[in-house]
Amino acid sequence: MHKPITPQTQSPCCCPQNQQQHCPSSMEIQVQAHAVFQLDLVKFENQQQFLMGSEDTDINILDGEGPVRQVTLSPFAIASKPISNAEFQQFIDATAYVTQAEQFGGSYVFFKHLQTQQLQHYQAQHVAETPWWVYVEHAAWHSPEGKGSTIQHRLDHPVVHISWHDAQAFCQWAKLQLPTEAQWEFAARGGLIQQKYAWGDTFQPNRQLMCNTWQGRFPDQHSGQNTPDTGYLGTSPIGTFPANNYGLYDVAGNVWEWCADYFSTRHLQLHLHDPKGPETGKQHVLKGGSFLCHDSYCNRYRVAARTANTPNSSASNIGFRCVSNPE
Repeated sequence: MHKPITPQTQSPCCCPQNQQQHCPSSMEIQVQAHAVFQLDLVKFENQQQFLMGSEDTDINILDGEGPVRQVTLSPFAIASKPISNAEFQQFIDATAYVTQAEQFGGSYVFFKHLQTQQLQHYQAQHVAETPWWVYVEHAAWHSPEGKGSTIQHRLDHPVVHISWHDAQAFCQWAKLQLPTEAQWEFAARGGLIQQKYAWGDTFQPNRQLMCNTWQGRFPDQHSGQNTPDTGYLGTSPIGTFPANNYGLYDVAGNVWEWCADYFSTRHLQLHLHDPKGPETGKQHVLKGGSFLCHDSYCNRYRVAARTANTPNSSASNIGFRCVSNPE
């Protein structure tokens, strides 16, 4: 079992970290690019400018959301949706790739997704700082709750238990890339200027749920009935909630999404062109929040919000989407 690391500058609530420092040697494989795999891409054909970051009073100061800086981006295209289980299955079928969760023998699962017998079996494997996370043997993308679970009825849900390295391998196969944090945030904002959410400043306009986040008292009580009107206990089908103004789905809640950048809280330049983050680091940026976000402890479903994790970490709320950058 690989116990998590709690970073000094990050809340550990979002997604636990694997302390294994190196990938198993069998992970170091070359994935042959696929010539025909296609995604629905939202294209930005001209240079774009936007204000990145936030200085709102309710931000997580230690996350490094501010200061607000002006960013210019070269043309690019971004997937309208996160990668689904069905799409990841195509990648596995074509390459026989083995994810890091499979190599390590397990991954982290939210405790409400486990049966009572499983909880009793894994009671010693809770994460100390965040006991709602449980390390479960055999939990992986195709068996999200461990042995005996399946994605058979979740093919249209976002793939989870994906490490940064796994996401990079998929991108290599699909001839795509992970978005930079700037690309992700620009697209997620949908053209809105310094609004809190991908749809505006009100979290639930007219009491409508706009994204898949925790409903009820976290972490022990959930009031949802797995519908768009009441909320989901876990992931929801991709596209369940409204798209933003650019046609992107699920940029708030559902699953955290990996970005290409190394994580840093130091933003010294206020005018940037195609920023890619620091050249080195130990953690990578994740954006968007997940189905576990709740304003009582984590409001990272805001569009400027961010967190970080090590590149070999995975959990039942971590996925990704892709971009295409012109050569």
